[in-house]
Order: sequence, then C-alpha cells, then structure tokens
Amino acid sequence: MTVVDIPGSKSITARALFLAAAAHGTTTLHRPLFSDDTDGFVEGLRTLGYQLAQEEQLWRIEGRPHGPAVRDADVFCRDGATTSRFLPTLAAAGDGVFRFDASAQMRRRPLGPLTQALRDLGVDLTHEGVDGHHPITIRAAGVKGGHVDLDAGLSSQFLTALLLLGPLTTDGLTITVKDLVSKPYVDITLAMMRRFGATVDHDGYIFTVASGSYQAADYLIEPDASTASYVLAAAAITGRTVTVPGLGSQALQGDLRFAGVLEQMGATVDLSLDSVTVTGPNDGKLRGVTVNMRDISDTMPTLAAIAPFANGPVRIEDVYNTRVKECDRLDACAENLQALAVPVATGRDWIEIQPAQPASTHIACHGDHRIAMAFSITGLRVPGVTLDDPGCVTKTFPSFHETMDTLRRTWNLSA
Repeated sequence: MTVVDIPGSKSITARALFLAAAAHGTTTLHRPLFSDDTDGFVEGLRTLGYQLAQEEQLWRIEGRPHGPAVRDADVFCRDGATTSRFLPTLAAAGDGVFRFDASAQMRRRPLGPLTQALRDLGVDLTHEGVDGHHPITIRAAGVKGGHVDLDAGLSSQFLTALLLLGPLTTDGLTITVKDLVSKPYVDITLAMMRRFGATVDHDGYIFTVASGSYQAADYLIEPDASTASYVLAAAAITGRTVTVPGLGSQALQGDLRFAGVLEQMGATVDLSLDSVTVTGPNDGKLRGVTVNMRDISDTMPTLAAIAPFANGPVRIEDVYNTRVKECDRLDACAENLQALAVPVATGRDWIEIQPAQPASTHIACHGDHRIAMAFSITGLRVPGVTLDDPGCVTKTFPSFHETMDTLRRTWNLSA
C-alpha cells in the first residue's frame, strides 16, 4: 500500500479565505492549499487591504466585516475562477470603487449570471469589455439584499458567491435558482458558512441567508478530492493500492464520489472515517461504465483519460459545463484521445470512449491543469506520453510531477 498526501482543497481554501476576510476576529487556516490559484486569491485580498500572515501550513487572516480596507483598488484575478467570482462579490459589500480583471483564459469564462444578479440587488457594476465577462468595475456602497433569481447551470460558483454575500447584506438574501450544476460544491459552501456562524437554509432550489455576521474560526482544510482523483485512478489502472489520508466518509467534497465510479469499474474501494483506499484489479482491466458526472464534473477528464483501459465503452454524460472551464474539456479530451489512437465520440454534453491500447503522443494541455494531470495518468501505462505545458499544474497541484515520479519509482513503472 502506498500512502499519498494530497494538498489542501482549492475549493475549501477559497471559501475559507472569503469567510475569514468577512468575519469578526482573526481566523486561522490549517493546511490551506498553496498554489497559483490560491496565491492569486491572497494577492487579491491584500490589494483590497486585508491583512494576512502566511506560514507553510498555517495562515492567519484579520477579518473586516464591513468590507475592504481601501476605497480604490485594481485587482488582477489571474486564471482563478473563484478569485474572479468571489472577490468582486466580497468587494460589493464594501464602500469604494473596485476594478477587477483577469487573464485572457479567465476573460473567456462566463461571469454574466453572477454580475446580473448583483445588478438586480442594486450593485453598480459595469462590464468594461464584453458583457458578462471580465474586466468589471464595481462602485460599491453595500448591498441591501432581498430576493434574486439566478441561473447556476454553467457554474455553481455563481450561487456560492451570492450565498457567501448573504450575511453581509442589510436585509438578508433569498435566492431562487433556475438551474444548478455541481451541487456538492454548494453543500460545501453551506456547511462552511454555518461553521463561521451564518444562518442559511434551503428548500429545494430556494436558498435563504439571514443578515448577520461571520465569526472567526480555527479551520482545518481537508485534502483536495479532485486532486486525489489522479492518484486513485493511477492505482486503478496499474493494479496497485493507494491510500489518501484526510479524505474519508466525513469529507465535505463531492468529488470523493469518483472513488465510487472506480468501484463500479471493478476497483476495490475502502472508505474509512478519515481515509480512502483504492486497489486496482490485478489484470489492470476495468469494466466499461455509463455514468452521469454532472455533480463531479471536475473528475471527468480523469475518467476519460483512463477509459481506454476498460474492457467496454465508457460513456460520461451530463457534463456540458466542462465546455466552459479553463478550456473546452470535452473537446480537449476527445482531441487527446484521438491522438492516442483511441476511438472516441462526443456530443453537446457527453463523451464516449472505446477500449483501445493507446499509442504514445504529445498531449495538448490547452493550459488546463486538469487535462495535464489526467493524461499524465494515462502515461503510467503508455510509454512516450508527454505534455506540451507541464507547468500548468501549478494552478492547483505544484508538486504533481514529483508525486507521479515517486509513484513510478515505488511501483516500478517504466517512464
């Protein structure tokens, strides 16, 4: 059995940073993720005047319940979706003029449902370029609250941003959601808001958040379940056993359900209170499967990348939202599988992969960390798989390649 320590959850770290910044008192975060995305979030908070002290495994954040400490700021959100969506929402609760821009990659990603909801709540918000995208300017004067409708069919982050804003409004907030993808991420948000003292509830697709205040907390961030999918998949296709500590049956993250997909395919899964262990079949052959991954779509590329090693077709459904991530992930997966000489077909929201022995190829990462990491797992079984942009993994898992090298040596896999 091989034990792999996975870095802290990106999703939980981002939410914890928002909550800490908005809380009364000083919050201590234990084992937060340090990556390009979270570094960008921290940089953005500092630009807005928040005080943060960082050690390797421990960050302290001085909360400001009334908003940013400055009245004028330009924030560059880099490639970070949570940074680009959460920080403008946090700033809207303050007082001043705040401008937000992002990388070319992030400028292409949708923002419109969130910014329209903020406008509906009375926020003075202007898109400076293409409507519904960065850059934006917010002339903030607090948010009264009330009722707002939201379409979260492209990203649950739109709903999370508004939920996080709720306690900072004067009158509280009621959100009626027309469509919602990746609901487990919203469940993370609700649990963390309650941990920081908020009163929030929902009845179906109607979410109600009371006006009030967040209270500082001492918060341990669990390992990233999306990141864990790569090492779990590695064990599944090589017949090895891997354990990820800190991710067990009490974990907040829905992407841990990926282990259940591997179990459907024939891997052995042991989920304890505080760890998950996956053992691949001795012959390396997984079963074909049809799976709806709407709620765990960040792990779609991981499944697509190991699908050729199944003994039947692997069909992944209801993942349209992966087309508006760092790249069009459905097309990127299809492109790379074709380059690997694997038969594949795609539709608007699905991909189907046939069993095949992949050939060596140069993977087109499209600047997307999840494409790079997923097809690196394919390379554990296929000599000569290389990446055109290996450095893009720093977005969420800076030590990914070192971890893969360790697994190769430990499991005696050829490079």
